[in-house]
Amino acid sequence: MTLLGCDFSSAPSRRKPITLAVGRADRGRVLLERIETFETLDAWAARLGDPGPWVGGFDLPFGLPRELIETLGWPTDWAACMAHYASLSRPQIRDAFAAFCDARPVGGKFAHRATDGPAGASPSMKWVNPPVAFMLHAGVPRLRAAGVSFPGLAAGDPDRVALEAYPGLLARSVLGSTSYKSDDKARQTPERLIARKTLIDALEAGLAPLLHGTGLRLKLSHAQRDDLAADPTGDRLDAVLCLLQAAWAQHRQGQGDVRYGLPDFDPLEGWIVSA
Repeated sequence: MTLLGCDFSSAPSRRKPITLAVGRADRGRVLLERIETFETLDAWAARLGDPGPWVGGFDLPFGLPRELIETLGWPTDWAACMAHYASLSRPQIRDAFAAFCDARPVGGKFAHRATDGPAGASPSMKWVNPPVAFMLHAGVPRLRAAGVSFPGLAAGDPDRVALEAYPGLLARSVLGSTSYKSDDKARQTPERLIARKTLIDALEAGLAPLLHGTGLRLKLSHAQRDDLAADPTGDRLDAVLCLLQAAWAQHRQGQGDVRYGLPDFDPLEGWIVSA
């Protein structure tokens, strides 16, 4: 079984590509085999069509808040809602979401999914800082077109399983509120480098709370460890964090949990794996 971990960008480029960690689990170790990068959405979409079996953790939201969808009068079936969402332009999405927020009181502008709180994730309807709404708009339609399976949301190829992941969930379980990355060169400090090394050490030792009870630990070569620590943007490390969340789900599935460790959740909103 191949494991994938994807750090996603809704507008990939040479400077900021989509980053895919590829690995596998072997007797409790999660081995990182390689890092792949994609400078276009089309190249990434083509990669999704590679035959399985694989389980992947993807750092992009798979759904929108039910409150938002019902207020806007959009379809409340997940597949129909995603098809409608894909038909909209980004300006149309921004305008619809801004109008929703404008009608709400200060301090409660955004609607939230049930999974956002446990995961500590941004609302999936945010279109800036970070633009996760546009990540959903760019990523989910391409995953659907590739025919992958979305556990709890939509059936597809059982040998290619896509799960919503969030690297911040795993990172914060080790580092708390300490920042370990930045796209801003002025904020790529020695303190963030130390935080990345601390996080990597914990993952290799199996000390991340998320991994407790599974016996999983990350296995890296010296070169891989240096490479992950040296990336100040954290994109490569985030892909590996998503890989580990996919490994957590595969472990649960291997113990007989056909839902890959996902709880009962709203089939319109989706759920972040391991939250």
